[in-house]
Amino acid sequence: METWRIVRHMTFTTHHALVNNVDVAYWHERYEGAHKVLVCVHGWPESKRIFSRVVEPLRDAGFDVVVPDLRGFGESGLAPDGFYDVVSHARDIEALVFDHLGYESVVLVGGDLGGPVIQEMALRNPTRVERMVLFNSPLPMDKERMAGMRTRPAVEVMDYFIRQGTDADALASELNTEEKRAKYIAEFYTTRLWAHPGAFSADDIAWHVEPFCDGQKLRASFANYESAFDATKRSEKPLYGRNLVTPTLILFGTSDHVIYPDFDLMASTVFDVPEGPIRIENCGHFVPWEAADEFIFRTVEFCSEN
Repeated sequence: METWRIVRHMTFTTHHALVNNVDVAYWHERYEGAHKVLVCVHGWPESKRIFSRVVEPLRDAGFDVVVPDLRGFGESGLAPDGFYDVVSHARDIEALVFDHLGYESVVLVGGDLGGPVIQEMALRNPTRVERMVLFNSPLPMDKERMAGMRTRPAVEVMDYFIRQGTDADALASELNTEEKRAKYIAEFYTTRLWAHPGAFSADDIAWHVEPFCDGQKLRASFANYESAFDATKRSEKPLYGRNLVTPTLILFGTSDHVIYPDFDLMASTVFDVPEGPIRIENCGHFVPWEAADEFIFRTVEFCSEN
């Protein structure tokens, strides 16, 4: 496997576009004569920074690379309509890449919250989404096809999900200083065992946590969890379901304690044209950061297939 030049905390020129009345911030690295466009969608508690180690190598491998901050995250603005659900995020990315940037078709890359967002976008745009690269992501449930699989993470790791989804205002009120907010988010990179032990240095954690020190941004980031419990928090019903047509590379960081234990097997039932699943050992939830070389190699190989 080729070794790539990986730079920690790499940043790129941030562009802004007004899409759906939201100021969306994004990186856009171009390769002259690029044969495909990769759109990389982050999750929670992340921003576009989670892809910072892979953007330059992917560009240099011959791709245009677009990495947005979702509405309410990172350098993007808050949503005037108050919606932060999967469909709203998907609509923003559609408007950014198809309307604002003018691409005809794209390859979507995502994990965590970014996973449902790209799955939704693929179902909404089956002729314009060429492929997907999916890692450590929520999946639509299918009891029959997933019978016998371990489809739920341990109960004790889901407390954050329930609290953020059902008691978000009180939680945000408790996290009433930058220090408290930073400490809360840092736990997801350390003691909660989402990442493989040692994957993030203290400097890494501080860098990824920094966008969530803003109280309004942190509160906005809870809203997608609220939409899982309260239908009024959804801009519209998602299509979210089995995908019959989009070739999908499935990567699984096996040290992840928050995603389904059998994520790889489950994902193979959701996508009718799967590649893999490929299990990545000594890697947790944040695959493009924790296993950058393998992520780049697998993505380039998959996207270079005819």
